[in-house]
Amino acid sequence: MLTHRRWESLDRAELGWLRARQHFSVSTDGNSAHAALGPLIVWNDDEIAVGSGFPMHGHRDMEIITYVRQGFLGHRDTLESEGTIHAGDVQVMSAGTGIRHAEFNRGEVPLKLYQIWLRPREAGGKPAWNTKPFPKSDRSGRFVVLASGLAGDEGALPVRADARVLGAMLKAGDRVRHELSAGRRAYLVVASGRIEVNGEPVGPLDGVAIADVAVAQISALEDSELVMVDAG
Repeated sequence: MLTHRRWESLDRAELGWLRARQHFSVSTDGNSAHAALGPLIVWNDDEIAVGSGFPMHGHRDMEIITYVRQGFLGHRDTLESEGTIHAGDVQVMSAGTGIRHAEFNRGEVPLKLYQIWLRPREAGGKPAWNTKPFPKSDRSGRFVVLASGLAGDEGALPVRADARVLGAMLKAGDRVRHELSAGRRAYLVVASGRIEVNGEPVGPLDGVAIADVAVAQISALEDSELVMVDAG
């Protein structure tokens, strides 16, 4: 079953410095059709104005993956970690027993990113932060695992959840397939371009929830950048 979550149907937040669309409902008055997908509970499409960002704040018992689409993300936290994450790079923060951090636009253009939240397998654990570049050329015509809590995904950033985050760069006409074992679901977002998933047209910035499907056949109608979470 495919459930198409079109850009215009997503919940939104407008704070002046922050423009956000929410693929998953994060409040009781949100779109009730956009429920969590297993451990995947948040997928926000954020745009942060130049010179702005989230001040120091806390999280616990959450795996937070940040995929930067445009600009430069600045990060610092109470683990004394600090870094700049560039477009195409990925950041992972395991909040565990508790961590405080700040994130801000360190560039000269609006910062665009996806922030993905996964419930961990177990509560607690030592907080951790990591980041890694993933050149888009390495994802040409195929999905590459960017972050994972599953065995065998070497080279991916580690998360403590039953899920993996993947990315792909497709040229118009490219076709890829993603197999889903029994009981697993996926959520796919078109960061740019247009695709078809098992014959369903999916436009730019749209998402599609995939469940009870053995194989997702993806065809690029235009040059496209894709991000997907495969979750238990």
